[in-house]
Amino acid sequence: MVPRLALGARLRRLREERHISPEAAGHVIRASRSKISRMEGGRHGCKPRDVADLLTLYGVTDEAERASLLTLAEQTNTPAWWQYYNDVVPAWMQNYLGVEQAASLIRCFEVQRVPGLLQTRDYAWASVRLAHPGATAGEIDRRVTLRMTRQRILHRQPATRLWAVIDEAALRRPVGGIRTMRAQLRHLIEICRLPQVSLQIMPFLAGGHAAEGGPVTILRLPGGQLPDVVYLEQLATALYPDKPAEIECYWDAMNRLVVEAASPDETPTILHRILQET
Repeated sequence: MVPRLALGARLRRLREERHISPEAAGHVIRASRSKISRMEGGRHGCKPRDVADLLTLYGVTDEAERASLLTLAEQTNTPAWWQYYNDVVPAWMQNYLGVEQAASLIRCFEVQRVPGLLQTRDYAWASVRLAHPGATAGEIDRRVTLRMTRQRILHRQPATRLWAVIDEAALRRPVGGIRTMRAQLRHLIEICRLPQVSLQIMPFLAGGHAAEGGPVTILRLPGGQLPDVVYLEQLATALYPDKPAEIECYWDAMNRLVVEAASPDETPTILHRILQET
């Protein structure tokens, strides 16, 4: 996913610098305007031949630069580990998984569930079963295994930095039953010890807050050259707002959330209290 985003961003800059329309670029590679948009947005793999033709159109003659971008084009079609689970990963989530696994920072707010990266296996199993009531036990197990494997980013070197805000409602809803929920709460208490994780709780007493529209995730990729990715998961699809003004709006909401929520230092105490009351 990262090669796709990096290549797409570079192709867009080259095209815009030369004032070439997406339609004109598409005509050169025998494609539509929408394909150019998908390529530039990192939502589509790129054939090296198409990239070579676009670079010629954009006047890129430097051999080193062409070679670098053509290498990225080849990498855009390299299968990722999570593609082994394509049978249980919807198309709209594939881009997210690619970005998540490469992200240096993930900020998220959850209302109904504990974030997937912080779930125990039993909690994840119950959550997946609720979301896919017609799934077989084997399918649920594959979805849960994928979710557990995704969590490796929090323990690799360097680890992904996760800053999560969870609504109190998600912590008081006993997904999977009381025993599963209590184990999940204890897991969150342990997670708070990790230096790469900041966990805050939005208490009921806080009243209204900045993200009443629902859950949101913002991902930042390393290097500082690629735009942040906003991910809004819905029941049967997901949205990826990508206009700079939209991304800024979600960052503003996220920054307000962490001010409105209880501080990370208070989280273990709140979790212990909820655990005693569960």
